[in-house]
Amino acid sequence: QVKLTESGGSSAQPGGSLKLSCAISSYRPNLSCMGWFRQAPGKEREGVATLDKYGTPRYADFVKGRFTISKPNGENTLYLQMNSLTPEDGAVYYCAAESISGYCDVGLTNYYYWGQGTQVTVSS
Repeated sequence: QVKLTESGGSSAQPGGSLKLSCAISSYRPNLSCMGWFRQAPGKEREGVATLDKYGTPRYADFVKGRFTISKPNGENTLYLQMNSLTPEDGAVYYCAAESISGYCDVGLTNYYYWGQGTQVTVSS
């Protein structure tokens, strides 16, 4: 059983940065995908960035050039570096592991394992 625990959510000003972490217990190197997703009030959960088992990142268009997903070798932690934040980035951010379909397209949100979420607020 893979357990995911997010941290790093906080308040930031527009244009600011935050770095989210997702600690992965019982990590398995053959996990098909890991990713970051977010859900704002009244909206559906959406994919932000994914990382496949080969280390290939994929990003939603609305975060390209601003966010970076990473999982350093030897660390059982998934990161999301978020720069140039806008109020529209405010949401609960979730990390997830093991795509049910086996595909890592950022638009796919069906995963076996989810964290509890961490709140990101962006306002002046």
